[in-house]
Amino acid sequence: MSKTVLTKKDITTAAYRWQMMSCSTLNYEVLQGGTFAYAIAPALRKIYSDDEEFKDALLSHYRYFNSNPWTVNVIVGAVLALEDSQGSAARSTITEFKTSMMGPLAGIGDTLIFVLFPTIMGSLSGYMLLEGNPFLSVVWSILWVSLFFLRTRLVHFGYNKGLQILSSLGEKITLLTEAASVLGLVVVGGLISGVVNINVPLTFTSGEVTQEIQPLIDQVMPSMLPVVFTFICYQLLTKKNISMSKLILIVIIFSMVAAFFGVLSA
Repeated sequence: MSKTVLTKKDITTAAYRWQMMSCSTLNYEVLQGGTFAYAIAPALRKIYSDDEEFKDALLSHYRYFNSNPWTVNVIVGAVLALEDSQGSAARSTITEFKTSMMGPLAGIGDTLIFVLFPTIMGSLSGYMLLEGNPFLSVVWSILWVSLFFLRTRLVHFGYNKGLQILSSLGEKITLLTEAASVLGLVVVGGLISGVVNINVPLTFTSGEVTQEIQPLIDQVMPSMLPVVFTFICYQLLTKKNISMSKLILIVIIFSMVAAFFGVLSA
C-alpha cells in the first residue's frame, strides 16, 4: 500500500479530535488508548475501505497508551503516516513506535509544558501582579491559545517528518528533559527570595542596647527564612505526603498564629 489517501484536512481533523478529547476517555485498562483510537478513526476509515480491515486497525490502537497529551500530537501524525503509506503491513512497526516513544515524549511534555512553562510564567506573572502589573498574565493567556494551534501543527509535523526525526534524537531527548528541569529549579529558587516574605519583628534588649533580630539573620544569610520555610513545605509535600490543599491550610493557620503573637511578620 504505497499510495497515500489522507489530505491535510484529514490530518487536521485527527489533531482536533485528539486535542478536544485528550484524557477524557482515560481508564485504567488502556489509559489514553480510547482517545487515540477516537482521534484517528475517521482517517483509518478513509485508509481502510474494507470493514474488517478498518475494525482490526481501530482495535490495534485501542490498547494501552499513555503519554503527555501535548506532545502526543507528534506520535499521532507519525502513526497516520505509517498507516497511510504502509497500511496493515506496518502494524507491528506502529505498535513498537508508539510503545518506544510515549515514554520519552511524556518526559519532554511533562517537564516543558506541565512543569517548566507554568512554573516560570506563573511565578513571574504572580510576582508582577503583586506589583500591580498584569502584563505578563495577558501574555501567558495568549501563549496558551497559541499552543493550541501549535499542537495542530505538531500533528502535521509528525505526519511529514516526525518518524525519522524522533528516531534520530535518541539520547538527546533525555538531555533536553534534564536541562529543562534544571532551568525550572533555578527560576523557582531565584523567585523564593522575592515572593516569600518572612520577617522576625522581635528585638533583644540588654541594658540600654536594643537589637533587632531580623538584621542579624540577614547578616548571616539574606532571605534565609524564606528558603527554610520553602524547604519545610517541600519536605511536607514530598516526604510526609501532605496534599497541597492541606499544606495551604497549615500555612494559613501557622501565619495567623505567628502574626497574632508577634513572632513573624510579612
